[in-house]
Amino acid sequence: MLKFPKGVATAVLLATTALASTQAVASEKLGLGREALPEEIAAWDVDVRPNGEGLPVGSGSVEDGEMIFSDNCAVCHGEFAEGVDNWPELAGGEGTLADKDPVKTVGSYWPYLSTAWDYIHRSMPYGSAQTLSDDDVYAIVAYILYSNFLVDDDFVLSNENFLEVEMPNADGFIIDDRAETEYPIWRAEPCMENCKDSVEITMRASVLNVTPEDEEASMQHSSDQAEVVQAAAVVEEPAEPELDAELVAAGEKVFGKCKACHMVGEDAKARSGPVLNGIVGRDIASVDGFRYSKVLSEMDGVWTDEALAAFLENPRGFAKGTKMSFAGLRKPEDVAAVTEFLKSHVD
Repeated sequence: MLKFPKGVATAVLLATTALASTQAVASEKLGLGREALPEEIAAWDVDVRPNGEGLPVGSGSVEDGEMIFSDNCAVCHGEFAEGVDNWPELAGGEGTLADKDPVKTVGSYWPYLSTAWDYIHRSMPYGSAQTLSDDDVYAIVAYILYSNFLVDDDFVLSNENFLEVEMPNADGFIIDDRAETEYPIWRAEPCMENCKDSVEITMRASVLNVTPEDEEASMQHSSDQAEVVQAAAVVEEPAEPELDAELVAAGEKVFGKCKACHMVGEDAKARSGPVLNGIVGRDIASVDGFRYSKVLSEMDGVWTDEALAAFLENPRGFAKGTKMSFAGLRKPEDVAAVTEFLKSHVD
């Protein structure tokens, strides 16, 4: 039996008692911290389901959304949701999902509107997440829908009509059943030797249509192109028509809606849209070096006054699948003014 001096024994007894007390208190707690309060859980639980579960009560109009979007989102996504630099486009891309380079936007790709609402509410604006009110989020989503031609300009989105909005690609997804159908195949014991009795050539590159053209055909193509250029060179240019100065001035003001994507003038450069110098009378999709959408690239014709007016009024109605996300000019006088303004800028 161990014996301690009287003072040491007292110290050991006190230390042992304190340790036992500490262990007793610790045993009453499960882990660190405390249980989350109901209001704290509600603040964290902000997800919205495709069936509308989790949507708060609220509403927002396209008209309000345009202003809120301009103030909070346009710096990255453009005034018309067309995307700026490497920031993603939120509108456009109809009919491109089967292309080599599809344009995936809220309108062309996303199957559920709840994805847009949830992401904007949870993560936007960039750097200031969750500073928008619920009504602001409804308004921004309404404006994005309008930019994708999915609703009219007087539309008001709310928790009550949220599920009534039809997303174009809602049926474009399938259930991922790879765990049941493919994983067992991949995880089977691999064959390492004598896996086939023989190796046979089943098809050649020429049959697959991947063999390059022969040199003679290529030279003939270049010769044909040269003849076309020579023929075009001898065509006399028509005299420039007289312009309406007042209409040009009015068009310059309206063109302010286009400047986010297009430039005109001596030092004009391509942005997300091509330079528009000399567009009237020019072949559609003919600016060298600019990458047009597939629908415009395959479209024959010339930008006449009538064609340009139809495009300015309803870009996606004129060329379904165009990358241009601008909804169009609603007033005929604005269309006429912009057309006259563009005529004043020749190549």
